[in-house]
This record gives sequence, structure tokens and C-alpha cells, in this order.
Amino acid sequence: MDTITAIEKVTKNKKTIEVGINILRYLVLTVWLVFAVFPLFWMFICSLKSDAEVVTTVFKFTPTFSNYQAVLFRPDSDYFKAFFENFVVSGGAVLLTIVVGVPAAYAFARYDFKNKEGWAFQILSFKFAPEILVILPVFMIFQRIGLYDTYFGLIWVYQLITMPLLIWVVRGYFEDISVEIEQAAQLDGYTWYEVFFKILLPLIKPGLVAASLLAFIFAWNSFTFPLILSGVHVQTITITSLRFLASDSVHYGQVAVAAIIAVLPEIIICLFIQKHLVRGLSFGAVKG
Repeated sequence: MDTITAIEKVTKNKKTIEVGINILRYLVLTVWLVFAVFPLFWMFICSLKSDAEVVTTVFKFTPTFSNYQAVLFRPDSDYFKAFFENFVVSGGAVLLTIVVGVPAAYAFARYDFKNKEGWAFQILSFKFAPEILVILPVFMIFQRIGLYDTYFGLIWVYQLITMPLLIWVVRGYFEDISVEIEQAAQLDGYTWYEVFFKILLPLIKPGLVAASLLAFIFAWNSFTFPLILSGVHVQTITITSLRFLASDSVHYGQVAVAAIIAVLPEIIICLFIQKHLVRGLSFGAVKG
């Protein structure tokens, strides 16, 4: 009887400890959620304040939509035009990265050639190098060949941001797929192109989606390249937002509106593809 009582006490203590651990886990996650979401909440609050109330009030203020009207609906505002152009440039950069980067990632994962790792690291180094390091020669080249202030010019130079990321991420997914799968498909009569498009691409889809989303975010938020390489005809949303930073004052409410609208596409895309995103970021974490 004493043994049974002792076992019950031990079981009860284990359950109590598990409940405490779960409560602590949810508490930590809640604190982290507040920490992560608070900047967006604070930007939304600032977008509803006048310039005077931004620096004189915290949570108690008189809401106004004048900042939204000034940014989005003023006759001389070209914010929607910049939003569209930013979407075209970022989306075009990601599409070009996928078309070129996925075969390149497959080549690095499957084929052995001279100085392979050196070339792979060279591509990755483009991502590590600061943009200001290459912006001057790129600017001079673009002016000479007529790519300055063009969609294709920005899409091309954005490959320095998006291509290294996608190649290195997708390469890992190709390496996680057994070569025997390809060989078995070829024995069944599939050509190399059919194996690649019908078998390999569906298998790396989560990783490709995750890498493409990260590439889109980096391209969407790019500032240095469009600041120097764009002008009147093409202007991204990150550059247009600078207009609300006047020389004599800063319109914090309008800057907050521009930032909120700019971050919406990234949030919406993440919500729609979150299933693939979670799989893509966790796939290949455990091997063997």
C-alpha cells in the first residue's frame, strides 16, 4: 500500500512539474510575442497621431487619419506607384533568381568540378559584402550601358542580394535527396529534365518557397541599390518613404504609415505560405 502511495505521489509530482514547465514555456513565448509584435503596434499607434502628439503622448491621444490621407490620397502622392514598382522589381528579381539559381544549386549539389567549393563560397561572399562596396562601379557601368533607372537594371543588381541566399539554401535540400531516387526514375524511362521537374522540384518545394520568401524580403527592403541606381522613372517604396523626412522636420506619423503599408505584403505572403515556410525552414535539420 505504501509503495502504491509513493508511486502516486511521484506521478503527481511529475504532472505538477510538467504543468509548471508548460506554463513557463507559454509565458516565455508570450513575452517573446509581445517583444516581436510591439514595434508593429507602436508604428500603428504613431500613424494615428499628429506630429505634435507623437512626442507629447503615449497611449492616450486623439486618433486622426490625416497621415493616411497625406501618404495615400494626396494628389501629388506617388506612393502607390512606388509600391507597384517595388513589387515589380522585387518579384522580377526573385523570379530571375529561381530560374538561374535552382539549376546552379543542383549543379553544386550533384556535380564535382574543379574548385567547386571555392566558386560556391565566392557566390556566398557577394551576400556578405556590403552593398556600398560595389555601388560606385555598378553605377558607372549602368550609366554606360543604359541600365540606370530601369526595371531590368534593378532586377539585375538585386541578384547580388537574392542569388547567393537561394543557391546555398536550395543546395542543401538537393544534397538531402538521395541520388538513388534520380537513378531509379531514369531506369523507369524518365529523362533528366523529367526527373528534375517532376520529382526533384516537388521534393524541394518547401525549401524553395522558404528561400524565395527570404529573397523577396531582402529585395523588398533593399535601400542602397535603389537609392543610387534609380531616379525618376523607377523608384521603390523604400526611397519614396524618405520624402516624409523633411529638412526642417520629420513627419513621424506619415513615416509610420509608409512603413506599415510597406510591410503588409511580407506579412500577407508569410500568412498564405506559412505551411511551406515552416517545413522549408525545418526540413533537413535532422539527418541520418
